[in-house]
Amino acid sequence: MLEKLGYTVTAFTDCFEALKLFKKEANTFDLIITDMTMPNMTGDVLFMELRKIRSDVPVILCSGYSSKINQESAKAIGLNAYLSKPFSKSAIAATIREVLDTAKRP
Repeated sequence: MLEKLGYTVTAFTDCFEALKLFKKEANTFDLIITDMTMPNMTGDVLFMELRKIRSDVPVILCSGYSSKINQESAKAIGLNAYLSKPFSKSAIAATIREVLDTAKRP
């Protein structure tokens, strides 16, 4: 879906592999989109680890349901956006555009 919107996508199913690449090539990423529920690490923990490597990287967290995080708590910890699943192509496109545009502001 994101490639059809014109974005270049690097996808991982393993958080540790994603972090390993991000540590090596942090400045090549414009945006991170992650899910809350993943094997080995939750999305909010991944977010914290990413920010230790590069504090300005924009991050969007997606979740179908979580008793641990919601729109308000996502903003409170510094996430750039939170998307509830299921979401439409237009919703993710608008969220990505808003996050990228905001991240470029001084």
